[in-house]
Amino acid sequence: MLGAETPKPIVEMRHVKKSFGYIQALEHMDFAAYSGEITAIVGDNGSGKSTLIKILTGCIKPDEGEIWIRGRCFSSLTVRQSMREGITAVYQDLALDNCKDCAGNIFLGRELMKHGFFLDHDRMRKKTEELLGRLHIAIPDITQPVERMSGGQRQALAIARAVHAGGSILIFDEPTSAMGVKETARIMKLFLKLKEEGKTIILISHNLFQVFDIADRICVIKNGRFVDSFQTADSSPQKLHELIIEKEEELGDEEMV
Repeated sequence: MLGAETPKPIVEMRHVKKSFGYIQALEHMDFAAYSGEITAIVGDNGSGKSTLIKILTGCIKPDEGEIWIRGRCFSSLTVRQSMREGITAVYQDLALDNCKDCAGNIFLGRELMKHGFFLDHDRMRKKTEELLGRLHIAIPDITQPVERMSGGQRQALAIARAVHAGGSILIFDEPTSAMGVKETARIMKLFLKLKEEGKTIILISHNLFQVFDIADRICVIKNGRFVDSFQTADSSPQKLHELIIEKEEELGDEEMV
């Protein structure tokens, strides 16, 4: 009997290199994320996580390496190409318009019109209610300005906007860093809902226990270098912590040579 076929990554970076002057941000970086899974990227500040995201979203161009998306190879991506490939990032600042309500943010830049001249507020509000309902996002009053919402509600709204934009590969940068326990649990539940819908999620987080609660795979990077990648079920927070410390000591020894 033949064994199960090894899944192919939906997103892959091979030997990607990026420097900013004398600063080496990424050095022969390897990374892979799989369809319908949550892949966590773990690394300290300055490890290269932000550079990796910006390369995938087309904001910066790598110096070397390959980017593979659904079996297609790119030497680099533009923002438009990245969006066309279904890649959407939700950064820590969320980029929401605080003066607009839920519908105003969901349809920001993609407003629905009626009679060719007027904003169709009723239809946008209805579609917003349908989207939030499908994602099980609870915002009691969707007509209030975003500035009045809690951190968890704002994060959930930013996620809903990314889904509405057609994103199938969703990147989240420290999505629960400023949240309490209850709001964090709601956002984690939302990620699992997106996974059920077949979305590919790339999650950047410093919270190792949170990573092990939700991620299918973990990619560890340090000082712009790939350290290791493994399935969450094959490790533990303690083993991951030891791996990071061990790699820090190895890199420290290299710098002294």
